Amino acid sequence: MIVDDERAESPVVGSVVGCRVDVSACQALVADVLDHEGLRGRRLEVHVHMVDEEPMARLNAEYMGGEGPTDVLSFPVDDPAEVPDGIPVLLGDIVLCPVVAGRQAAAHTGDYDTELALLLVHGVLHLLGHDHAEPAEAAAMRERERAHLARHGRVWS
Repeated sequence: MIVDDERAESPVVGSVVGCRVDVSACQALVADVLDHEGLRGRRLEVHVHMVDEEPMARLNAEYMGGEGPTDVLSFPVDDPAEVPDGIPVLLGDIVLCPVVAGRQAAAHTGDYDTELALLLVHGVLHLLGHDHAEPAEAAAMRERERAHLARHGRVWS
């Protein structure tokens, strides 16, 4: 996994507009989700970009038709089911906005670290083809998110 934040203070902990991001924890979480989603042993690449509100708002407008910054966007590239074993799989890009995560954390998951973890899991699930457009899909995706985060001691109501 590649985590991209041009202003990262170190390879372990970076910051985006004052929001702390533990890159090692992000890498471990992504690897764990991919393993538990049945991709253990595959050569996979996921790019995670941590951006400020302005670039996130531009991406949201361009790709989703939304207004203002959103918390997470996913851009899938390769479908692992279509790539033969032994060939590297570029799953795609996840773009997170830690500022938005920080702003919504108290009302959503309760704390910033859990919110960021949830958004990262959510983004990975989108790269793997999961969606939440229909109520049944949303419920299934939420259940997967909760299961993945519970393994890391993160729960919310």
